[in-house]
Amino acid sequence: MLARRWPRVSAVAISLALVMGACGGDDSDGASSSTSIAPTTDLATEQGSLDGGELTLYSGRSESLVQGVIDAFEAETGVVVKVRYGSSAEIGASLLEEGERTPADVFYSQEVGAVGVLAKAGLLAPLPATIVERADERFRPPAENLWVGVTGRSRVIVYNPDLVPDPPASVLELTDPKWAGQVAIVPGNAGFQAFITAFRVTQGDEAAKQWLLDMQANGVRTDIESNGDVLEAVDNGELAIGLINHYYWGALAAELGAQNMTAQLVFPKGDDPGGLFNATAVGITTSGAENPAALALVEYLLSDAGQRYFVTETHEYPVIDGVADPIGYPAKAQLEGPALDLTDLDSLEATQALLTELGLLS
Repeated sequence: MLARRWPRVSAVAISLALVMGACGGDDSDGASSSTSIAPTTDLATEQGSLDGGELTLYSGRSESLVQGVIDAFEAETGVVVKVRYGSSAEIGASLLEEGERTPADVFYSQEVGAVGVLAKAGLLAPLPATIVERADERFRPPAENLWVGVTGRSRVIVYNPDLVPDPPASVLELTDPKWAGQVAIVPGNAGFQAFITAFRVTQGDEAAKQWLLDMQANGVRTDIESNGDVLEAVDNGELAIGLINHYYWGALAAELGAQNMTAQLVFPKGDDPGGLFNATAVGITTSGAENPAALALVEYLLSDAGQRYFVTETHEYPVIDGVADPIGYPAKAQLEGPALDLTDLDSLEATQALLTELGLLS
């Protein structure tokens, strides 16, 4: 196996990160330690011998989250996977700069928005419908099959019941003066930016802007660096309410024991933008379109074994049928959120511009 970190991208690529609009990933906060998984499919038999093949993966998800599933894929197929790790913004910016010259065969992103930008740029190749259709319809593109979701993650309201006996049911309630100075957000986080993008897309730019202005007027806290830190502050009673992704709770519960957790979650219902059910996503680059190992990796991520890995290790939802949802959360079928095509999250550039205008990003 060859898995290594590559040098940082050039200044030009870093400047493109705003275009990608998927910065601030603290995805690793939601992970428990990686473990290997036993292979359960025979991709080498199904697709011809892959032994001796290799591929280059650009991963916007951290090593602690995905190296275990890559190890299992290599053990089953004999493929050598060279991995470049970084934030989805950094990795996506590199792909935009490299264009068709990129050595990357596969891009695995923390959010759909980043793969959507690359799809618009013509840098992703169509995936076979038989693979894309393994995913639930809400986790795949409406046309062209240029990407497919790998795991589902829901936005939630986390609260401390000792401080908040009657928790808010919607993010729209958080502008009420009774929550003044008691709510934390992480504007630089990709999950938060995807939530604001969904807010803009479904309720309009002005509505999203007004909500942010009202939150600022209500003393929203932006001084906590990551979603994991927000959760710990709520759990410790240092903070009443925060906005995070659901899986951070599972990671802390695995560490402390669910019975020892004070923090609880609200999954906003209906079309509340605070209940966005987003996905991590994978695509094959045009450069990797002829590499059978690239397609085999995508298929493995959507296999029963790959999906069980993520449910167990990262506490995310599976996107295929036949794999149980993570323990301790509502069933996937019960989760709602704003009705939108996840491809619309590729307008994250406008979200970052809005957050910068309001002083929430520098």
